[in-house]
Amino acid sequence: MNNRTRIENLSRRDFLKQGGGLTLALVLPGVAAAAGAGPGIAGTAPVVKGDFTPNAFVRIGSDDTVTVIAKHLEMGQGTYTGLATLVAEELDADWGRVTVEGAPADAGRYNNLFWGPAQGTGGSTAIANSFMQLRQAGAAARAMLVSAAAARWQVPVGEITVREGVVSHAASGRSARFGELAEAAAVQPVPTEPVLKDPSTFRLIGRHVPRKDSLAKTTGKAMFTQDVRLPGMLVAVVAHPPRFGATVRAVRDDKARAQPGVVDVVRIPTGVAVLAKDTWSAKKGRDALEIDWDESAAWRGSTEAVYARYRELAGTPGKVARRDGDAEVALGKAARVIEAEYELPFLAHAAMEPMNCVVRLDKDRCEVWNGEQFQTGDQHALAALLGLKPENVHLNMLYAGGSFGRRANPHSDYLLEAASIVKAINGRAPVKMVWMREDDMRGGHYRPAYVHSIRAALDGAGRPLAWSQRIVGQSIIAGTAFESGMVKDGIDATSVEGAANLPYAVPNLQVELHTTNAEVRVPVQWWRSVGSSHTGFATEVFLDELASAAGADPVDYRLALLEAHPRHAAVLRLAADGAGWKAPLAKREGVRRGRGVALHESFNTIVAQVAEVSLAADGSYTVDRVVCALDCGVAVNPDVIRAQMEGGIGFALTAALAGEISFDDGKVVQSNFHDYTMLRINQMPKVEVHIVPSAERPTGVGEPGVPPLAPALVNALFAAGGKRIRRLPIGEQLKA
Repeated sequence: MNNRTRIENLSRRDFLKQGGGLTLALVLPGVAAAAGAGPGIAGTAPVVKGDFTPNAFVRIGSDDTVTVIAKHLEMGQGTYTGLATLVAEELDADWGRVTVEGAPADAGRYNNLFWGPAQGTGGSTAIANSFMQLRQAGAAARAMLVSAAAARWQVPVGEITVREGVVSHAASGRSARFGELAEAAAVQPVPTEPVLKDPSTFRLIGRHVPRKDSLAKTTGKAMFTQDVRLPGMLVAVVAHPPRFGATVRAVRDDKARAQPGVVDVVRIPTGVAVLAKDTWSAKKGRDALEIDWDESAAWRGSTEAVYARYRELAGTPGKVARRDGDAEVALGKAARVIEAEYELPFLAHAAMEPMNCVVRLDKDRCEVWNGEQFQTGDQHALAALLGLKPENVHLNMLYAGGSFGRRANPHSDYLLEAASIVKAINGRAPVKMVWMREDDMRGGHYRPAYVHSIRAALDGAGRPLAWSQRIVGQSIIAGTAFESGMVKDGIDATSVEGAANLPYAVPNLQVELHTTNAEVRVPVQWWRSVGSSHTGFATEVFLDELASAAGADPVDYRLALLEAHPRHAAVLRLAADGAGWKAPLAKREGVRRGRGVALHESFNTIVAQVAEVSLAADGSYTVDRVVCALDCGVAVNPDVIRAQMEGGIGFALTAALAGEISFDDGKVVQSNFHDYTMLRINQMPKVEVHIVPSAERPTGVGEPGVPPLAPALVNALFAAGGKRIRRLPIGEQLKA
C-alpha cells in the first residue's frame, strides 16, 4: 500500500477518553507499531479541568480556544496556518480563537504520512500529507460536539448546526460555545468514519485567512532558539577546521580562558568549543584559541578543478537513469545536433537564523530546544550519542528563521555538535550552541555543484528527435539512512529528478549520471527544490536553445511537446497569458527588453514563470517583472501560496544573480553576506501569481517556485539581446 492509499484508507481511528476530556488520535495501520508507540500517549500539555484532554491534533479549552497541534515545523512557509486551516474548516471553528502549538517528537502520532514511521518537515509535504488526516481530526471533534449538544437539548443531531465555534439548534433557539460542551463531548461515541464537508461548503479552505504566526513575530513574542534562556545556561561557540576532513592535533587555550566571561574550553569531534556566560564572550574566547590542525586527510580542491573534472566526466557514459528509444543512434544519424554544457555552483542555505540549538542533559533524559525540522532522525542520533533511549530525548519545536533544508540534516550535524558539548562537560549546565554567520557559511552541507552536458537532434521541423543528458555531481543521499531506499543501481533519485521525468515528447531520450562523492569531499545536502534546483535550469535553458535553433516561439515550442501533459500545458498557457506573451514589451530609452519563459514540475506541483528584463548596452540589467502560474491541486491558503511563490522567486533570484560557494585549496572563499550577497529590495521584481483552480489533492508549494526562475531569467536576457548564460551565477558575465 502506498502512502497516498494509506491517507485515503484511514481504517483505524483510536479515540481515548481521559479525565472528563477528549483524546483524539488518528493512527495509520501499522505505523504506530513500527514506530514503537501506540495511540493514547500523553499529550503535549497538562490536562486542565473543563478542557478537552490533550490529543493528537486538537485541544479545545474552556475559554473556547481551539489549539491545533502542528506536527510540522513553521520556518516562515506558512505551515502553522495551513495545518490549522484544515482542522478549523471541518471543525467549523472561530478562526480568531484558533491557536497553533508545535508537536513533540513522537513518530507514533506525528509521523509524516509520506515518510512512513518518521516525523519531519521537508519535500514540500506538510499540507499534502496532512490534508485528509487533519480534516478527519477536525470532523471527528465536530461530530462529538454536535452529539453532546443534541443529547443535552434532546433534539436530533441533524437539526444541529455549527458555525464559528458555536453549536446551535435553530428551532429552539439554543446554542453553546465549544468550551461549554467539552466534558459532555468527551463521553460521546467516537465516529469511526467522520463525515467530511463537500468542498462547495468550504469557508476557510481556498480563502484568505490571517496567518497564525504573524502577530507573534511582529510583536517579538515568537520563540526562536536564540530567545531561549535557561537557569545556569552557558553559550558555546565552536572553532571548526579550516578545511573539510581536518582534525585537531593540539590546542592552546590559555588566552581563550583568560577572556572575561569564558567558563570552559572543551574538545569535541567537530573542533574546539568555548563556553561562556554570553555569546560575545564565547566568540571572543573562540577567536583567541591557538589550534594546530592536522590536515593530512583534508580535502584541498578548488572550484575550477571540480568543474574541470566534471566536464571531463560529462564526456564519458554514466549510469543510465532513463532510457527511451535509442538516443545515441538517433544523434548519430541526425543532420542537425545542438549541444550545450551548463555549470551550477555549490550553494549555501544562508537562512537568516544560523544554526543554533539548546541542550540540557540530565542523568537519564535529554531535552532540546531548536527549530526542529527532522524529529525522528535527530531523536535517534542524539539517543545514540548520549546512550539514551529515543523516547528519553525530548525535542521542543520552536519557530525557525528559515532553513531551506539545512535544519533537516541527515547526519543531525549541528544537534550532535551541541550535544557533544554538553556531554563533554558532563551535563553540569544547559548549553546554547550558536554558529556565527561565518560558521554557517563555511560549515558545509551545501547544494552540490553540478555540470550538465546535453545534446539534442532536431528533425526538419525543428522538433527534438533525441535528447542525451549527462549529469555530474555529488549525491546528497549516499552515506545517509536514506541511501537504501533512494539510491537504486547507483542512481541517486534526487540528482536526476526534473531531468529523468522530463515531460516533453522526445522519442529518444537518455539521462545519465556520474556521482562524484569519492573525489569531491565537500559535505552536501538538500537545498530548496533539491535536484530540481539544477535540473530545472539545464533543461529549460536548453529547451529555449532548441526553440531558437528551430526559429520557433519558446512558448509555442514547449506547448507542441506537451500534448501528453495537459496540466503542464495549462499552467504554461496561464503564465504566458498573464504576462501578455504575444504583446510587445513597452519600450524604454537606453535599454533592450526581453521576456523569457520556463516550466518545471517538482514535488508534484507544476510551475511556469515568465521573466521580463531590461538590458543596457554596458551589460547591466534589471529584472522588471515575473509572472508565475502554478497547479498545486486544492489551494488551501491562496495567500500563503502566493507568498511562497514570491519568496521562492526572491530566493532563486538571489542564487541566480550572485549565489556561489567557491573553494581555493580546500578553503571556502565566502564568509558572510558581503561576499555571499542577498537580494536587495530594490532588485526584487514585481511578481504576479496565478493559481490554477483545482479539485485535486494539494501538492507542495514551499519549493516549486524556485526552479523556473533562473532559466526564465537567462532566457529573457538572451531575448533582450544578451548572450546565452550557461553558468550560474550570472554575475558579470553579460559585461564580459
